[in-house]
Parts: sequence; C-alpha cells; structure tokens
Amino acid sequence: MGDDDDDLTMNTSSLHSGDLASTTNNSLVKFYHKVFWDLSDPRTRDWFLLTSPIPGIGIMVAYLYFVLSWGPRHMEHRKPFVLKHTLVIYNFFQVLLSFWLFYEGLEGAWLRHYSWKCEPVDFSNSPHALRVARGVYIYFLAKLTELLDTVFFVLRKKDKQITFLHMYHHTVMPMISWGAAKYYPGGHGTFIGVINSFVHIIMYSYYMLAAVGPQLQKYLWWKKYITTLQMGQFCLAFMHSFQLLIYDCEYPKWSLVFILPNAIFFYFLFSEFYNKAYTPEQQAAYDAAKKKKNDDAAAAAATLTNGKANGVPQNGRIVQNGNGSVANGKSSVNGKTKSA
Repeated sequence: MGDDDDDLTMNTSSLHSGDLASTTNNSLVKFYHKVFWDLSDPRTRDWFLLTSPIPGIGIMVAYLYFVLSWGPRHMEHRKPFVLKHTLVIYNFFQVLLSFWLFYEGLEGAWLRHYSWKCEPVDFSNSPHALRVARGVYIYFLAKLTELLDTVFFVLRKKDKQITFLHMYHHTVMPMISWGAAKYYPGGHGTFIGVINSFVHIIMYSYYMLAAVGPQLQKYLWWKKYITTLQMGQFCLAFMHSFQLLIYDCEYPKWSLVFILPNAIFFYFLFSEFYNKAYTPEQQAAYDAAKKKKNDDAAAAAATLTNGKANGVPQNGRIVQNGNGSVANGKSSVNGKTKSA
C-alpha cells in the first residue's frame, strides 16, 4: 500500500504540474490574443505588418543590427559609397510622400472635419473614417522607409550623423505609429502626423537639393531653420495633446504617457543639437574649417598646375614645356627619342 500511495502521489503531482503549465500557456495565448487582436481596430488589424508585432520587431532588430554592428564592420576597410543619384531619387520620393500625407491630413481631417480641441476616433466603415485610417497606416509605412536615412549614412561612412538623437527618433517613431495604425487610426493623435509631414516636406527638400552637388550649396543657407521647425512641432504636439488632460475627448488619455514625455525629450535633444551646430562660435568654427578645406584644395590644384608647367618631377618623370624633356632615362628632342 505504501508503494501504491507513493505512485499515486507522484502521478497526481505530475498531473498538477502539467495542468499548471497548460494553464500558463493558455493564459499567455489568451493575453496575446486579447492585446494584439481583440483590442485592435477590426478595420486595420488584418493590414500588412499590423496583424502581429513580430514582423515589425524583426525589421527594427535588423535595422539596429545593421546600423550598430554589421554595417560599420562591413564598411570599415571599404571606400564610402557616393550614392548621388540614389539620394536624389530617395529624397524626392520622401518629399512626395510627405506632401501626400500632409494634404490628406488637412483635406481629410483637420481643415474640414476635425475639432482642434477634441477629436475621438471614428471606428465606423464610412468612406471618411476609412480614408483617415488609411492615412495613418501610410504614415506608419513612411516611418519604416525613413530607416533608410541611417542605412545611407552607414554606406557613405557619415558616422557623425548617426547620433543618439537620430537613432532614438528613427527607433521610437515606427513603434508609436504602428500602435496608432493598429489601435487608434484617426482622431486627436493624427495632429502630430500632419505637422510632422509638413516638416518633412521641408527637410527632405533640403536633403534632395544638397545631394545634387556643391553647386547648390550657396542656396541652402536655410538648413538651421529646419531644426527650428522641428523644435516648433514638438511644442505644438505637446500643447495640442495636453488638452486631453483638461477635456474628455473620448481619446485614450494613457496615450499621453508616450506623447508628452517624448515631445519634451525630442525638444531638448533638438535644442541641444541646434546649440552645438548653429551657435555663432560653432558657425564660425564651421566656416573656418570649410574655408581651410577650400584653400587647401585650391593650393593643391595650383601646385599640380605649376609643377607641370615648370618641369617639377612627377611620378618619376620630368616634364618641360620646351621641345626637350627627359622621362624614364630617355630624352626627347623635337619628337625624336634618344637614350640618355
């Protein structure tokens, strides 16, 4: 009887362990299904990259791995890519995409239909509600395409451009816009996307013109004002979102946990960047370095030209303007070559 009791106790314990594991697994599955399916907007949850968070996480992990590890190691002993035409086309595409998003945001929402104080999400299947949801979804996809900004920096070996501000911005924005497209595609939160799209029209226009070549540099004096615009958008986003704390807008107040701290954080990061890049001292240092670079290039070109004209040895040869010259141990007079 003692052995039978022990066996019964062991079997009961095993069953309880199995039941506990099964219950835990079922609870996790139910939690995952509730969070990523039941709570999501039924209109958008089947759309590409919105069904599950896994594809989006995979894209972000691959992006960070390339930018922070594989890319720099791959380019370490290679010459930087120029990518002139690629950059012109890419930035032109971003200008068009940002213009479309800005137009859709105004025409489809903020100029005609939305209240500037409070605006809930319209979860209906009306043409207008679906238009707004589509705009939020395209905005999310646009944030993914903008990851190429950093990829191009790596390929061009522009390491100084890959700052903490740049990386944080390009990592956080796709995640926030994914959540908006999946759960709340419309309403109060779309205001941020509209003003951000306007800023990107200006920003990518600058990048496109800068990629054309140095012949346009004298027309690009307005670069620092792009940073001012970016700082302004965070102020507007903060003030507009802050209304959710004052009024019952039928828009989730918990979204402020993401919006308000990031608006403040981004503002101070961009402000710090502005102070480092565009204060009079920094601008003077930049102008001096640029002038020195141009003077050195001009001096090198003058030395090369004078060297050819005055018979300065170059690559083992002596070049003269007269009818006679000596090159590689042979002399040439009036077109005839004689051994030296």
